[in-house]
Amino acid sequence: MAQHTGATRTPDGANGPERAAGEPPSPTGRLLADPALVVADGRYYLYPTTDGHPGWDSTSFSAYSSADLVGWRDEGVVLRLGVDVKWAARHAWAPAIAERDGAFYLYFTAEQSIGVARADAPTGPFEDLGRPLVAAGGFPGVAIDPSVFTDDDGVTYLYWGNGVAHGVPLNDDLMSFDPERVVSWVPTGFREAATVHRHHDRYYLSWSENDTREPDYRVRYAVGPGPLGPWQDRGVLLEKRPERGILGTGHHAILRAPDGDRWIIAYHRFAIPGGDGFHREIMFDWLVHRPDGDLEPVTPARTHIRVPIPPR
Repeated sequence: MAQHTGATRTPDGANGPERAAGEPPSPTGRLLADPALVVADGRYYLYPTTDGHPGWDSTSFSAYSSADLVGWRDEGVVLRLGVDVKWAARHAWAPAIAERDGAFYLYFTAEQSIGVARADAPTGPFEDLGRPLVAAGGFPGVAIDPSVFTDDDGVTYLYWGNGVAHGVPLNDDLMSFDPERVVSWVPTGFREAATVHRHHDRYYLSWSENDTREPDYRVRYAVGPGPLGPWQDRGVLLEKRPERGILGTGHHAILRAPDGDRWIIAYHRFAIPGGDGFHREIMFDWLVHRPDGDLEPVTPARTHIRVPIPPR
């Protein structure tokens, strides 16, 4: 399995040749959380939760784009609850994004249900399905925090849940699924934000434990033979570094870098300085697959990596 070839990391998290210096971690310096990340049309596109609202009471989703994960452009609001989404008006949380054949599918949380909207461009306009894809109360636990993974055979899987994790292959339209095919499980310490990626023939499930308002909010992971497990817990992947002022590291997304077999992990933490569970910022770091198939624990740094997209 691939060795890490990214930025040099010193023990105190200082900058290497691919680590930004003095840049705000969040796009345009804004309070953002729960990142989803995709590469399209030669740019990264980021879909986060807009933070800074008591009770996480955001009502819309925005997109941001970048050529290198450092300099960001605000692409504006792409979906509004109560306007574009008629069935929900509050709690716009934790989106996920998938692309297929030039179409983009935005999965999102609203009022403890999971929705989906489709667009022909990464910046929208997105058209909502018109009803929840996963309705509140339809499965054990709370229906929040969707993520998506497309396997090498082209099948896209949807994951979601708080308290109980669920996964299911989506139908070809990416906007429906067979409820009889849902697989449910409770990973070690599972709170929310289950996500899956694949490296060679091994699948990795990772998730957040504890509460996002707590400094101990962190990411664990497990390995398995397929996109729905079964899973073997492998311990903590990402956690706080209080000696660096880094707290509440969780709710992540994982993306293969567009310049080869390197991997990026995006996550949020308490904003520095003075952040908490309602004032968070997004970071980008390297995710390293060890030769033995385990993941290298992520050492969070004060500044994030710079990963330019190669020219076409």
